[in-house]
Amino acid sequence: MAVESFTQQDTDLVPRQSSRRSHTVYVALQKQIVLGVLEPDAVVLELDLAQRFKCSQGTVREALMQLAEEGLVIRLPHRGTHVAPCKTADARALIGIRLNIECDYLDRVIENTDQDLLGDLHDRLNAMRNAARDADEYLLSLHDRAFHARLFASANLPVVAPILARCLIHNHRFKILNSQPNRELEETAERHVQIIRSLEQRDLDGLKTLLCHHISTIVDFGPDLTGARSK
Repeated sequence: MAVESFTQQDTDLVPRQSSRRSHTVYVALQKQIVLGVLEPDAVVLELDLAQRFKCSQGTVREALMQLAEEGLVIRLPHRGTHVAPCKTADARALIGIRLNIECDYLDRVIENTDQDLLGDLHDRLNAMRNAARDADEYLLSLHDRAFHARLFASANLPVVAPILARCLIHNHRFKILNSQPNRELEETAERHVQIIRSLEQRDLDGLKTLLCHHISTIVDFGPDLTGARSK
């Protein structure tokens, strides 16, 4: 397997909770897991990773602990580390949680909407468009997740935000690994236009309908993972 492939922009977009070196390893491994380069249930060996990234096993261990907090790897005593599975049952549960988090507090979002929020969302949309045109699915995923995290942040429920972050990364991983055929990347970016428009209009019912549909249809041309849910 090739040494990590990532950009400074990748590392800047992922919140840092560790040293600079372990953060770099963490971002590279997260990218490989989300894109399926490191396949579900694959064994991950600290020594191999330390050699590949030219760092200490302690640095690798710190990165793996951060990935474990996100649920992307599973670390078991005396049994090593494995890449987490990517199962439909988990995806269904996480999308259901995400629907509750993102769609049930939109009154708070609208109440706190200002030009800073709208400007940030437009910036994320344009970043998604650029990533789509560059055919960079991982970078598109990062900006997509950042869009939804920023939208929910305006609800001012900081204790809930990390739960949403976990849902987002696993939703995107499932989408990338299981949607066949996958939606065109530019179409994925453009799906966010109407969300911003409804927010600009302070249209609570319209925004809720749009966002619930947006989340429920994250998996393209696949089974309905959530059942029908409207307002």
